[in-house]
Amino acid sequence: MEKQSKSYALPIAVMFALFFMVAFVTGLPSPMGVIVQTQFGASNFESQLGFMANFIAYAFMGIPAGLMLKKIGYKKTALVAVTVGFIGVGIQSLSGVFGSFIYYLIGAFVSGFSMCLLNTVVNPMLNTLGGGGNKGNQLLQFGGTLNSIAATITPVLVGYLMGPIVGRTIEKAYPAMFIAMAIFALAFVILLVVKIPEPMQASEKEHISIFAPLRFQHLIFGIIAIFIYVGIEIGIPSTANLYMTNELGIDAGIAGAVVGIYWFLMMIGRLIGGVLGGSISTKTMIATVSGLGLIFIACGILLPTSIAVSLPGIEAPLPINLVFFCLCGLCTSVMWGGIFNLAVEGLGKYTAAASGLFMVMVCGGGIIPAIQGAVADATSYLTSYWVMFICIAYILWYALIGCKNVNKDIPVE
Repeated sequence: MEKQSKSYALPIAVMFALFFMVAFVTGLPSPMGVIVQTQFGASNFESQLGFMANFIAYAFMGIPAGLMLKKIGYKKTALVAVTVGFIGVGIQSLSGVFGSFIYYLIGAFVSGFSMCLLNTVVNPMLNTLGGGGNKGNQLLQFGGTLNSIAATITPVLVGYLMGPIVGRTIEKAYPAMFIAMAIFALAFVILLVVKIPEPMQASEKEHISIFAPLRFQHLIFGIIAIFIYVGIEIGIPSTANLYMTNELGIDAGIAGAVVGIYWFLMMIGRLIGGVLGGSISTKTMIATVSGLGLIFIACGILLPTSIAVSLPGIEAPLPINLVFFCLCGLCTSVMWGGIFNLAVEGLGKYTAAASGLFMVMVCGGGIIPAIQGAVADATSYLTSYWVMFICIAYILWYALIGCKNVNKDIPVE
């Protein structure tokens, strides 16, 4: 085991780096949503279209990504992914040059292709290098920690760059976009020279349909859970950002810092999950955080906004509701890796195809926040969080009941 860990150290490090990239680029639409409201007069629903464009790309690319993984392998798929990511962020930057909301959406859509490909690579790779089970989940949680670091940095950095409402335009976000493009370029070079092992694949003589994994009931419930989860992860902080800047009149830099606390707590949660993942079952972990998430969301909706508290590093007092929404970062932290781990457990040769199906359902990260935005337009920001409550309730059900593999009679070797 020691020898195996040593030989896999470099590939694991590369996968961790790719986890970082996914979060940095995926997090851009949150602060950019505030920018487009100012620059283009977008509504709450329209401000979430950057997320929708980014995540709808998963619906188009998820199955092709799984097929690419089977045909050209993990390394070449990752190289294609970082190239597409560089192009996507470049197109987003053009929206500032031409003052066009459409260019921004196109760039977010292209970036979504890249994020889908990268997720298709890193999740099964880390799960396999960890040997599946609790250890596989442990590696996914450590990778998720780096993912959360990037997610913490993005809203704080762009919020700081935006400054006051007057003059808040896409050009202010250029430094963050250029950093993202530089990361993609560096990753391409590293991937070229690093040897990446290929996890277990089906025999070349054996053709496995991309839809074959759907014979497993727990996978079907799992891909629905991932659709819902990504919407939860994105919807909670993004709507909080809009609530602070639009309804409470909080400066964008402060709002970005508050959202950064959510992502920071997600990072802490993933780090704890990584440490404890080898000894606590994934099912227990997901059930526990889902239960806490329901409590936090209910408190955030129902408690009076007149109760103000102070957060570390934030000078102005904030409604206590925001504290509970930030605390949800601890709960969402381990859900991605845990759900993936539960859903592909026992799939064997079907894992690569299942990963493609998983990526299709990540489009929930664009659809569910848009639904929450529409509810916020029709009612209020706080009322819209009932959408998040219902979504978390499904994750709890999946952890307690839906994740059980009832199809163990299907050969997977």
